[in-house]
Amino acid sequence: MIREIVVHPGGAHKDDFLACALLIAKYPVTISRREPTEADLADSQVCVVDVGGDWNEDLMNFDHHQFPRDSEPLCAISLVLKHFSLYEDAQKFCDWLEVAEWFDTRGPVDTGKWLGVERETLSKLNSPVDITLLRRFASSTEHNAGQPIWEVMQMVGEDLHKYLTGMKSKLKEVGRLAEWWDMGFGKKALFMPRIEPLSDDASSGMGRFVNDSEFSEETVALVYPDRRGSGYGMSRFNDDKRLEFVRVGDEDDVHFAHAKGFIAKTSATDKARLKELIEQSWIG
Repeated sequence: MIREIVVHPGGAHKDDFLACALLIAKYPVTISRREPTEADLADSQVCVVDVGGDWNEDLMNFDHHQFPRDSEPLCAISLVLKHFSLYEDAQKFCDWLEVAEWFDTRGPVDTGKWLGVERETLSKLNSPVDITLLRRFASSTEHNAGQPIWEVMQMVGEDLHKYLTGMKSKLKEVGRLAEWWDMGFGKKALFMPRIEPLSDDASSGMGRFVNDSEFSEETVALVYPDRRGSGYGMSRFNDDKRLEFVRVGDEDDVHFAHAKGFIAKTSATDKARLKELIEQSWIG
């Protein structure tokens, strides 16, 4: 039974924030921001995160700072994901993870070089959401259930657990139900039929499914049930600008076409008509 999570005091980063968020989603206990004691490190009922110089899952210690400088860029969130047997799935489904690992272990300069961007570009990607949550997390020595930051962190952890454990089943569902369409212009579209009950996000997983398929280079469009109506949504795959859905915006059965051309919604349900709308949108 886990009774406490200990994380380092001082400044907070996405690494330790997310590691603690994942942990309290499963172990809803107090987060203490302090230096761990030897007793903490030896106690399997105390999770020690991003501090302590030890990675030992049996003792629930998740620090990476003792790793050699040239080791793979694993950080505290990586180690916690491994603890929950979610790391491989996170590598596959969470595009942000590798960037977070690099940033925490290599710093902004090397991360910018790895990404091929200037360090200043990375700063421009920060938002008030990042800044406020991390600042508030760092500003208290203890976070408990019922307090705003703890509750938000638990929601983040729960959503991440749910996303990672659900994505595999979602991809299996897409593979079982979806149809590949050969379009008249020589490309493909992936179609997801409407099933009842309709899932919260019927299109979830379709992009990942295409990326993992043999048709990733040929696919230009996704067609999926519209959650707001009885028809379908049509969108570009990988924002392929050879599709311009504004071209069908005036069709009687198209009730929405975004001005940027990347998506449209239609009341049409007939497959032949849906294919026709996609072909009308193709500019090549």
